[in-house]
Amino acid sequence: MKDVSKYVGMQIRKYRKMRNMTQKELGQKIGVKHNTISSYESGINEPEQNTLFAIADVLGVSINDLFPKQNEEITNLIPVPRDVRPIPILGEIACGDPIWAEQNFEDYRYEVSENVPSGRLYYLFAKGESMAPTIPNGALVLIREQPTVESGQIAAVLLNGDTEATLKRVKWQGDILILIPDNPLYHPIVVTDENPARIIGRAIRYTIDL
Repeated sequence: MKDVSKYVGMQIRKYRKMRNMTQKELGQKIGVKHNTISSYESGINEPEQNTLFAIADVLGVSINDLFPKQNEEITNLIPVPRDVRPIPILGEIACGDPIWAEQNFEDYRYEVSENVPSGRLYYLFAKGESMAPTIPNGALVLIREQPTVESGQIAAVLLNGDTEATLKRVKWQGDILILIPDNPLYHPIVVTDENPARIIGRAIRYTIDL
């Protein structure tokens, strides 16, 4: 039964991705939180029958598409390690909300705990080419929350009244903060009272799906 739950979770994830739908969007459509969808997809929790019908309807598939065919062996399932950590993926930031407000998360990614650093972590999508070639557009960047970083490190920074998160290399000149893109086609940003910014974390590493 446990393997079936994992299979169902993999199918939900597959069809959701095919529809370019986030866990948050799927959760909203069926009336559950997106971390509940995450627990279904990872096989940690098993959705009730009514919920499965609702998921299948939203994804435009038959409920039978979520289960293995009769006499089909369940193979190639990747076992979920017991010591895993759900790391939220930061989406658009609601004005005035702290970044850790649940409505700011659009998905979760499960990582083996021993493979990630300590501290409060989240993922952030790199948008645009300003940090290329160091960080390509569309990469998923692991961020460790911290209020400052050393000069030369890449930071996640909030701009535009704390509603927009961006990635930039930090340079300190005394007390002056300069946000520098690695792509020379883009201009540095000098942080001032009229153009405020706030460091929310340090970029640790990135991954990118093919």
